[in-house]
Amino acid sequence: MTDRSFTLLPDTGEPGFGVYVHWPFCAAKCPYCDFNSHVRHQPVDQARFVSAFLAEMKAIRALSGPKTVTSVFMGGGTPSLMDPATVGAILDGIAANWHMPDGIEITMEANPSSVEATRFHGYRAAGVNRVSLGVQALNDPDLRFLGRLHDVADALKAIRLAREIFPRMSFDLIYARPNQTVEGWERELKEAMSYAVDHLSLYQLTIEEGTAFYGLHKAGKLIVPDDEHAATLYEATQEITAREGLPAYEVSNHARPGAESRHNLTYWRYGDYAGVGPGAHGRLTQGRTKIATVAERHPETWLSAVEQNGHGMIEREELDHEAQADELLLMGLRLREGVDLARWQQLSGRDPDPDKEQFLLEQGFIERLGNSRLRVTPTGMLILNAVVADLAC
Repeated sequence: MTDRSFTLLPDTGEPGFGVYVHWPFCAAKCPYCDFNSHVRHQPVDQARFVSAFLAEMKAIRALSGPKTVTSVFMGGGTPSLMDPATVGAILDGIAANWHMPDGIEITMEANPSSVEATRFHGYRAAGVNRVSLGVQALNDPDLRFLGRLHDVADALKAIRLAREIFPRMSFDLIYARPNQTVEGWERELKEAMSYAVDHLSLYQLTIEEGTAFYGLHKAGKLIVPDDEHAATLYEATQEITAREGLPAYEVSNHARPGAESRHNLTYWRYGDYAGVGPGAHGRLTQGRTKIATVAERHPETWLSAVEQNGHGMIEREELDHEAQADELLLMGLRLREGVDLARWQQLSGRDPDPDKEQFLLEQGFIERLGNSRLRVTPTGMLILNAVVADLAC
């Protein structure tokens, strides 16, 4: 049964400090995926990677200084390929470098294959209290099209088990798949929400360069919905989830009140986070300076670098106030709660351009929340990048 003794600390509305750990390995590479994920046909030396994670944490701790962790997220790749002991050692390492109070959100991504689901009890014992399942579709033909290794039966088994074991659970679905109708997507969404889920991440299928789908699409062998139909599916997504009690709190994320992802809120509220592992990015504040860190993407190259240098970071860039203001705007306008204008003004040293703001207000793309916050309307979300570009100039 779900651990009823777990109590999540309240959301203060502050950005917080998160720790992101990237496990870069997958059992197979999905044809739509451009994430930093790699397939290895020999067993990964998990003990060696754990030692490297711990060493890199120590190096990042020297940059960040003392911090209180408000969330941990283990992403990938496929973190559920890790042994529970590996997960436990990583969490112990985080606690050794930063203050990690009880009651914070600790999320792990998992693929819903039956073999990985059997490890759920071990992950919970290690300290994971939220799992994010890569379901992606609720019919077998589309799961095969997306290159997933599980079928619907595996997915439902993993969902049920996750609900029993973890205090919090989310899963992902991909829409705007070939030949997908609004009616079919509505049925799939309602089915998803019927599983007593309190958080869904709903992503539009995009064709990314470097993926298998990119080559097929370029050759005319993969036809995806055009922009108009994709927009219709997006609007239907917002309407259906809001009606069923899971409104969007971010462009692609939906939750019942109180079930929002604390870790992702840290990103979107432009908080600090340590990025640990191959390809991980971080943002760390030092006084009035924010440092952007980037780690080497290739797992074994990163591993060698850590063993030689104590870390695998290949970039450490100081972001000036203008760059920070742009990032704050880019991230914060994704949220339904919008952006703290005073914070943006402090970083940018200016007010929003009154003519551009007035135009966007008149077009119904943005709205003010009193004098303190600015947010994008549901209509504006359809052209979010253009809205952000206008406001940032």
